[in-house]
Amino acid sequence: MPNCHLSFPNSFFLQSLKIGPPMFSSPFILTFSLLLSLPILFLLAPKILPPRLPAISPSDEQDDLALFRKAATDAASSHPSSFSHLSASKPKLKIAFLFLTNTDLYFAPLWDRFFKSHQDRYNIYVHADPSVNITHPAGIFKAHFIQNAKRTYRASPTLVSATRRLMATALLDDSANAYFAVLSQFCIPLHSFNYVYDSLFSSKTFDLSFSESDPESTQYGVRLQYRSFIEIISKEPRLWKRYIARGRYSLMPEVPFDKFRVGSQFFVLTRRHALTVIKDRSLWKKFKLPCYRADECYPEEHYFPTLLSMADPKGCTRYALTRVNWTGTTNGHPYTYRPAEVSPKLIQDLRISSYSRSYLFARKFSPDCLRPLMRIADKVLFRD
Repeated sequence: MPNCHLSFPNSFFLQSLKIGPPMFSSPFILTFSLLLSLPILFLLAPKILPPRLPAISPSDEQDDLALFRKAATDAASSHPSSFSHLSASKPKLKIAFLFLTNTDLYFAPLWDRFFKSHQDRYNIYVHADPSVNITHPAGIFKAHFIQNAKRTYRASPTLVSATRRLMATALLDDSANAYFAVLSQFCIPLHSFNYVYDSLFSSKTFDLSFSESDPESTQYGVRLQYRSFIEIISKEPRLWKRYIARGRYSLMPEVPFDKFRVGSQFFVLTRRHALTVIKDRSLWKKFKLPCYRADECYPEEHYFPTLLSMADPKGCTRYALTRVNWTGTTNGHPYTYRPAEVSPKLIQDLRISSYSRSYLFARKFSPDCLRPLMRIADKVLFRD
């Protein structure tokens, strides 16, 4: 057979064997390749680069510090000994209900029925995100919408700042505020106001972890010290990732890993612990740092449990009074109850607690649950 050979010129054949042909070094091809890579980089960047989470501005921080200093000074000078140990013999002691919201207060009518005829035993304070148009409800929500509210962002220390502002405002507003209950717009009450008030101030059996035999808690059969109901968890699968969310050594030396705690952002604090929160500067300078990982950064679930666990561990129950369903969570949010699920049985189930005689509040309910909840309010929710 005749020898087969390529009919192309030898020079072209040799050129085709070279690495990096001239056609790929063209400026046009290079530019086109770069443009093509931009959409890919845009899609992958959030997974490769740390997110830019909002930090607290210096001006906001200075405003807060001025408020906290004033609240701490005034609270210490007005009846300095009245609340070192709360006493049920003081009938005018009040619960400050602190609502943290960036939407309308959907369940205001339900809370209105809850607070009915108890004006001398509670105050309501609302931190409403000023960037959102929020309707001020009528009725009991002659609430104090605080004027120094600032914008809040999820997975940022702004939620901690908002809670501290609420506490400082409540401390300044009324020296009778003895308990400070932090709630969200999606929280509902599980009992009547009388039940909640008596459980916090009067009952010796409500807190199942309380021991009358503890010499630091009682004296001559009289209860001396009231504790804060705040969840404090020291063992959690993602504890280390949460600890380093701001950087591996960002919390050191103030908060070593063995002192780091997590818990719920909704709790009920005593007056002395509310003062501890607004007076703190040491831990706050660490926890106010923005995070690099939004999926592990929930400062409001880290700061309060860590601070109070370090400052006064025996003064905390280590559990909260707000029931939350964490089954079927979505993007860090708890399970949301829908209207079809609202029933007397659901309320009874939500009340069950292993730590206290009952949970007092529950979340998270969708806004359209209001109607079915109102239908069972008097016969179920507020019938204790």
